Amino acid sequence: MQILALEPYYGGSHKAFLNGWSKASRHDWTILSLPPYKWKWRMRHAALTFADDVSRRTARGQHWDALFCSDMLNLAEFRGLAGSVTGALPTVCYFHENQLTYPVRFEKERDYQFAMTNMTSALAADAVWFNSAFHRDSFLAALDGFLRRMPDHQPTDAVERIRRKAQVHPPGVSPWPERGERQPGPLRLLWAARWEHDKNPEDFFTGLRMLKARGAAFRISVIGEQFRESPEVFAQARIEFADHIDRWGYQEHRIHYADALGQADVFVSTANHEFFGLSAIEATRAGAYPLLPKRLAYPEIFGGPDGGASAPFFYDGTPEALAGKLAEAVQTLAQGMSLYNRSRDLRQRLKCLEWPALAPRLDDAMEQLAER
Repeated sequence: MQILALEPYYGGSHKAFLNGWSKASRHDWTILSLPPYKWKWRMRHAALTFADDVSRRTARGQHWDALFCSDMLNLAEFRGLAGSVTGALPTVCYFHENQLTYPVRFEKERDYQFAMTNMTSALAADAVWFNSAFHRDSFLAALDGFLRRMPDHQPTDAVERIRRKAQVHPPGVSPWPERGERQPGPLRLLWAARWEHDKNPEDFFTGLRMLKARGAAFRISVIGEQFRESPEVFAQARIEFADHIDRWGYQEHRIHYADALGQADVFVSTANHEFFGLSAIEATRAGAYPLLPKRLAYPEIFGGPDGGASAPFFYDGTPEALAGKLAEAVQTLAQGMSLYNRSRDLRQRLKCLEWPALAPRLDDAMEQLAER
């Protein structure tokens, strides 16, 4: 198959997804992309920009069998502008995130026009893929409530129309080799989330403060992506935990990011928002033992058949419970036991999300769509 992929925001998880799948895919890909800059303007203009590009390519004889795009594209606009041939291609719209339940500090900051764009893109697509069932269900529930607030002409049937063609297809990760022997030293903790309030860094550092008060020895790497304005807690924590820091700040090069994951004993999440949890998957596959709040997409992805009812890598989401789990990890190492071995079964179960295993399943799904 010849697949045309349109990505208005070619960075982060969006870029990693397309690069990973296309490289491992048995299909041929044409990826048209725009740099990850000014996401609101990308959502506004990408349909026209890509339609013009595609029109030039089709005039030169290029053709495709299916179209794949992310939620950052106004797909309804693109299909109307792209011409009858390209506009009629079987199309998947993949939701990495959505603009209706994506967190904002204050609700008045939310631009609901982008939520409408997400809805019309989903309606215009032949298949709508979400990275988790949690994401699908939370988006559709929020969309139903949003549409019912309209003063009249409420298109509430749109929710069921989208639900009928919604599927769950998680993103993949690169393969990770088995770890070598652990280097001596205290417990090494990793926090790799974006430096934003929805990742709840306050609870992470509160938990560390409690662990420190117990006299526990530990080291930390805080390596998530930073933005122009980050929560003040990071500057404070850099001073408070200065004697415990191994790495601080975003790792620009993949090899440095991989080193951080490969050396961590424990990966910690305190997130209040997470549609999937890609960094948690990568860290676990790299050998870190995950400690995750039992909420959001984590029970679905990490919990197994029982939803994680008894999984030891979940905690109740409070800093107190996190500090308790971290203290147990410190004690495990002190007793000469291996955290790496304790996460072996989970690590093996998540191997299905590595691209060599996942790409064929996504390829099959694209073929089934094209054959309809």
